[in-house]
Amino acid sequence: MQQIANQIPVEILNKEGIGKVSNAEIGNGLKQALDIGVVDGVLNLGKKDGFLKNELVKILLPEELQGVDKALRNIGLASLADKGLNLLNRAAEDAVTEATPIFRNAISDMNINDASKILFGSNNSATEYLRSSTSSQLVSAFEPKIQNSLGKVGADKVWEQIITKYNLISGEKINTNLTAYVTEQSVKGVFKMIANKEADIRSNFGARSTDLLKKVFALQDKQRL
Repeated sequence: MQQIANQIPVEILNKEGIGKVSNAEIGNGLKQALDIGVVDGVLNLGKKDGFLKNELVKILLPEELQGVDKALRNIGLASLADKGLNLLNRAAEDAVTEATPIFRNAISDMNINDASKILFGSNNSATEYLRSSTSSQLVSAFEPKIQNSLGKVGADKVWEQIITKYNLISGEKINTNLTAYVTEQSVKGVFKMIANKEADIRSNFGARSTDLLKKVFALQDKQRL
């Protein structure tokens, strides 16, 4: 019955007039849109300055370290504070490529019921599907990579120096789990980028780069008229 259901056509009006889109095409179109969002998002974030120079996803200091940053700048150590912040973003860039195979597994597991709900859902329905399907896996994959990356780019030593200096001048004993924090912010950044791409495909006909995307998302357009 499921095989039969997948072949039931849905009538739509597109540029060529009346066309037909099968449930299988809807599923493939949503998978294609998600794959484009993943590739585009991960590729851009994984480049040098992919996090650092993108205000949407740039990793800022956690609340407990904002006082550290301010104190260092007040005593003329702005360059050290900047270096510490930059290295957190470098570690995220280094780790983000771990996301692609996890996302692709989730995309391949999408069924026709998932696809229908996503297509006629909100502007971030596809992103939310990935978030619910992959978040815990992403954290598990990112965390050891982030920890290794923090060491590779020298962030662990820089932040040890930063916190030591701050504790010395402030008389406090502050510490934070930078690995967990950068992991959390990296995962959030990936989903922000995918959500942006999804919204673009949904609202901008020109962003639908294949015939299948144009055909499938015409269904969404028709429903929203």
